[in-house]
Amino acid sequence: MRSERSVLPPRPSLLPLAQSSQEATGADMDLPASLPDPVPSPILKPSPSPSILSRSARSAADTPSVTFAADSRSRSRAESTSPSFESFRTARSRLSVSRRSTSEHHVGSQRDLRDEDARFVYINDAARTNAPPAMFPNNSVRTTKYSILTFIPRNLYEQFHRLAYVYFLILAALNFIPQLHVNSAAAGTAPLSVVLAVTAVKDAYEDWRRHRSDKNENNRSASVLVDGVFRPKRWKEMQVGDVVRVVANETLPCDMVLLSTSDPTGVAYVQTINLDGESNLKTRYAKQETMLTPPEALAGVIKCEKPNRNIYGFLATVDLDGRRAVSLGTSNIMLRGCELKNTVWAIGVAVYTGSETKVMLNSSGAPSKRSRLETDMNRETAALAVILVVLCFVVALLAGIWLGEHNDQLGIIHFFRTNDYSSLQVRKYDWLGAGAQVVFTFLSGVIQFQIMIPIALFISMEMVRAGQAYSMVQDNHMFDDKSKTRFQCRALNINEDLGQIKFVFSDKTGTLTENKMEFRCASVHGRDFSDSSGGKEDRNAMLGKQFSLFQFEFP
Repeated sequence: MRSERSVLPPRPSLLPLAQSSQEATGADMDLPASLPDPVPSPILKPSPSPSILSRSARSAADTPSVTFAADSRSRSRAESTSPSFESFRTARSRLSVSRRSTSEHHVGSQRDLRDEDARFVYINDAARTNAPPAMFPNNSVRTTKYSILTFIPRNLYEQFHRLAYVYFLILAALNFIPQLHVNSAAAGTAPLSVVLAVTAVKDAYEDWRRHRSDKNENNRSASVLVDGVFRPKRWKEMQVGDVVRVVANETLPCDMVLLSTSDPTGVAYVQTINLDGESNLKTRYAKQETMLTPPEALAGVIKCEKPNRNIYGFLATVDLDGRRAVSLGTSNIMLRGCELKNTVWAIGVAVYTGSETKVMLNSSGAPSKRSRLETDMNRETAALAVILVVLCFVVALLAGIWLGEHNDQLGIIHFFRTNDYSSLQVRKYDWLGAGAQVVFTFLSGVIQFQIMIPIALFISMEMVRAGQAYSMVQDNHMFDDKSKTRFQCRALNINEDLGQIKFVFSDKTGTLTENKMEFRCASVHGRDFSDSSGGKEDRNAMLGKQFSLFQFEFP
């Protein structure tokens, strides 16, 4: 003890400092009269400011007290530190409460919404929420591309994005010119009509499947609070303001604010793989103010922002029976398309439905997909069309030169006479001049060289695509035994791109592989418990030794 007393430096007295700190911060904190002895530091100043004193007092509460050897003779450690720590703990709790209230007030000021930029959702009162002039849409969705009225014009517009179809349309129009047509006008338009009809039937079948999928989606059932009791209700009949109850592994029917969950802390877990492709679970929270009230007795108004495409942001407040408004954020809303996981049930109020949900606002509709082969065919069709125009221009140029050299013989020349000698009175044919004849020669060359772009090729391609889709759907090797579903070909235009992938970019291996661990065998106390052995003893068991062996295999 003598060596310790000689080595340790003398302890400075902090009693004046503690008294000044207590006087400076006495209005905010109830600091004790005696502070725990801190480690001497050269940073301490003889006359610090009140803010520095309160900051040092708070840091002293987080720093464990140090008792010097010389202090052990004068007083015990419990007598010196325990009252001080209790006082500091009380002071810290008061500071945390004041700090929390300040932050909540600050957040609330940031989350204020103007009435003209917000929508008001009355909890469990859909009639009042959807009263005029609100008139929010119902929860039905539509992902089809065509309707009965818009199918023909829109489908023709999309089909004529192919340059070959434009070329065939020009050929069909040339057959209506009397000086050029080889066959009748109906015979000239028949090939193009067949191609357009086959493609239209294929597109109509694809859109009909989308309509069937939308119908099944809109007719799904959800549990909605009606007259104080949760009753089944179809998705398309749900409205903004309805209180919805979702159980585990169910898909959320709309965007709804979480009110309560089966967890006492108000936590719910959702999987957003249908939104952002992430399979990991996200946590959502219900406010304690809404957790304390049963859903059938809950009443209030939610003031939230208008529908937008941002799936990572949400701005709203909830006011329950005239109490203070509680702010809501992204962690308090569950979006349509998510699945409830690891939670027995969750209850929420619908704030966005149908076409106003975030997943539908981010949906661009059914795209018009084109395969790489079709893109190459458009480019080759354009090149062949240029070659065709050049050939027809050369033929028309040579015809103009020939007409100029034989201008005086055009009336009697064989196969080209302009005079009619079929009767005694010589008459002239409808001769429009050499210039018009050059133009007719150019257009007739287009008809004669039309085989450069065969229309039968496109008819064969459409029929082959339909056959490929049918073969893939009926393939038993692509049948999933777990879900009892077959292969689905949603776009018949890109069949030839299947298996033509050159590069795959992935941010992690879990995207391409299935991290699944399968049980192979287990040996406990010399007994094999694998599925194939049936509980027989293991030949590799060691007598007199107790051991356990587990083997797992990653496929």
